[in-house]
Order: sequence, then structure tokens, then C-alpha cells
Amino acid sequence: MKWFVKEDSVVREIWGNADTILFIFAGASAEFAVNKSVDWLYFTGKLPADPLARLFSTVTYSRRIVFSEYHAALQAIDQITAIHQKVEKERGAQIPDWAYRDVLFMLIDYSIRSFELLERKLTQVEKAEVFEVFYQVGSRMGIGGLPTDYEAWLIMRNQQLDENFVKSAFSIDLYKQYKKHLGLPRYVMLKEVQVRLVPQHINQLLSLGSWSILKMVLPAYKIARSFRLHQFVKDLILPAKYKMEIAGLDAR
Repeated sequence: MKWFVKEDSVVREIWGNADTILFIFAGASAEFAVNKSVDWLYFTGKLPADPLARLFSTVTYSRRIVFSEYHAALQAIDQITAIHQKVEKERGAQIPDWAYRDVLFMLIDYSIRSFELLERKLTQVEKAEVFEVFYQVGSRMGIGGLPTDYEAWLIMRNQQLDENFVKSAFSIDLYKQYKKHLGLPRYVMLKEVQVRLVPQHINQLLSLGSWSILKMVLPAYKIARSFRLHQFVKDLILPAKYKMEIAGLDAR
């Protein structure tokens, strides 16, 4: 059987770990808030209405792609394309290629950053492998102007960070929604993760600060994982409504 992502790929290791996935979307939630195309996410109303539901919807599609047989993965990608085309038709405008690239770049970057923060440093070959998987996704979606290799992506990612982000009224409102739906303790934890994870420019736009308690907590959490106590810790900090979904993210 031909898989979209090889069975021994580091991408499966990254996206088969609930901890890593949660960190990926902690970072993504920061970038969504300051992306210049955030108005598209507000157009349907789904993101501000229930940010966590939107998270698990996105996770479901991402994992279907990563863990599916080749043609099933292509079908999942085509469904994503169709969903966006429907939104474009309803709004009477096209989502620009740069906005699609921003989301794709975000998934590449935070896949790497989250895994390295929680597990280990990736080799250049492994980083290129992460890029290649999401490049194939973007290519199937027909996104224009994609870089063709990891080194070119690094250059474009830095340009994107300089040009495509700004703090706006959407940014402020979206963080209010995060706080509302997560509750104060979990909202604080979200921001602590973002301090450690997001690029400096995103941090500055959101005024996240330079120090995080996660620097002390994370080593203890890693020890808890080695004794299989981490699920108890996650149960304390994650919304009960989504515990089953979060448990299902862990493929190990």
C-alpha cells in the first residue's frame, strides 16, 4: 500500500503525539490572531464562536492526510480545497495565495518548533521531510508561489513574518474568545506555551514577553511522561469537553 506519508517518517512521529499537536496549535492560534488575512477566518464566524472546535476540525483533516493511504489523503486535501472554495463563493472574493501559504508555512514551522521543544532537535533531512509533506499538500491544493525546497522555504518564511502580520481589532477579539472558551487558567497556559514557541516578531506584536514559567514546568512534565503520569497532568489543564478528542490524537 502506498501511503501519503511514509510509515517511518518523522512527520508521523510529530503528528502522532497529542502533546506536539497541542503545541502546534498553541503557536498557530497566535499567528492566526495577527495574520493580515484573519478576516477570512471571521467571515464564517466559526473561529471566534468556538476556537477549540475549529482546532479539532483542522486537526482531523491534518491527521487524515498524514496517516492515510495516498489516494485517501488526496481526497482529504480536495475536501479542504472545496470547503475554501465554498467560502470564497459565499463572500464573492478569492482567498489570496499568500494567505494560503501563510497557513501552510505555519504548519511546517510549528511542527518543527513543537517537536524540538518537546522531544529533540531535528536533523536538516528531517526538517526537509516536514517541508516536503506540506509542500505536497499545498501543491495539490493549487497554491501558487510555493518554495520548492526547505532552504527556499526558510527565506520565504522570514519574508512572510516581516510582511504578513499586524495586530488589529481582530487580534484583540480573538484573544478574548480564547480566554472565554478556555477559562483563565488554561488561557494563561496557552500564552505561556506561545512565549516559548512563536517567532520573535509574532511575540512582539502580541506583547507576550520573554520569560515563561514553562521553562521550569516543561522538564518536570517530561519526567512525568516517562512515568506515564502526563495524562493525569493533561486532565487537569485541558477542558473536559475535549478530553476524548485529545486522547484520540495520541497514536503511540
